[in-house]
Amino acid sequence: MAKSPEAFRTISEVAEELGVQQHVLRFWETKFPQIRPLKRGGGRRYYRPEDVEVLQHIRQLLYDDKYTIKGVQQLFREQGSGRPAGNTASAAEELSVIRRRALDELRGELMTLKSDLQRLAAGD
Repeated sequence: MAKSPEAFRTISEVAEELGVQQHVLRFWETKFPQIRPLKRGGGRRYYRPEDVEVLQHIRQLLYDDKYTIKGVQQLFREQGSGRPAGNTASAAEELSVIRRRALDELRGELMTLKSDLQRLAAGD
């Protein structure tokens, strides 16, 4: 029988759900204060639904959107939390547009350099 969405999850359940190893979740806890699982006897971790939501968001940003740990930390500081914001997709799209512009500018500069080199090689 499946747990209800409001139920706490063990580290093994969360790791399996996210497709990451348990040590990755423990590492993320050290990097993101937004993750605060309850710890019971023997140090067993129990993740609240909101912790799982933050972990899902972190996983998406790191694995799918290719952010670095520092990039995710900065994004969380700018957003004020680790909760997925409605504008996360638009932020990723904006970043993609910025990268595309930078690549287009770089391509233009390289094409100019190539043209200059070709003229120099031809003796102009």
